[in-house]
Amino acid sequence: MRDQEPPIQSARPSPGLAPLDLAQDLVARIERGNDYARSRKVRFRRSSALIRLLSMALLVSSTIILGLQDLQLWAALGFALVAVVTVVNTLEAFFAWRSRWILMEETQYRFYRLRDEVTFYIASTPVDQLDAERIKALFGDYQQIWDQLGARWLEFRQSAGSIQ
Repeated sequence: MRDQEPPIQSARPSPGLAPLDLAQDLVARIERGNDYARSRKVRFRRSSALIRLLSMALLVSSTIILGLQDLQLWAALGFALVAVVTVVNTLEAFFAWRSRWILMEETQYRFYRLRDEVTFYIASTPVDQLDAERIKALFGDYQQIWDQLGARWLEFRQSAGSIQ
C-alpha cells in the first residue's frame, strides 16, 4: 500500500508580520504549491504514459494475432484485444491524465515565475523599503494561480465525466 501524501494546506502565519517576513511566508507557500504541482505532474505523466504503452502493446498484439486468421482461437483473441484497446483508450479520456499532467506543468511554471518575482523583489529592495501592499498584490497572484488550477481541474473532470 502506498503512503498517502497529506493534503496541501496553507500554514497559518503570525498576525502582523513585517513585510520581509510576509514576503518569505509567501515564498514558502509558493514552494509548497510547486511541490504539490510537481508531485501530481509526475503521477499524471506516469499514468498517461502507462496507458499509452498498454494501448500500444494491445494494439500491436491484436494486429499480429488478426494476421494469423487461420486459427480460430487467435482471431478471437485478436478481436478481444481490440476491444480491450478501446476500453484502455476510453480510460485515458475519462481520467484525462495527459491534460492534468500538462495542467500541472503550467501551474509549476506559474509558481516558479511568481517565486522568482517575489524573491527578486526581496533581494532588490532594502528591508525597510519593502512594501506590504506590493506583497499583498503578489499574494493575490498566488491565490489566482490556485483559483485557475481549481477551475481548470473541474473542467477536466466534468468533461471527462460526460464521456460515461
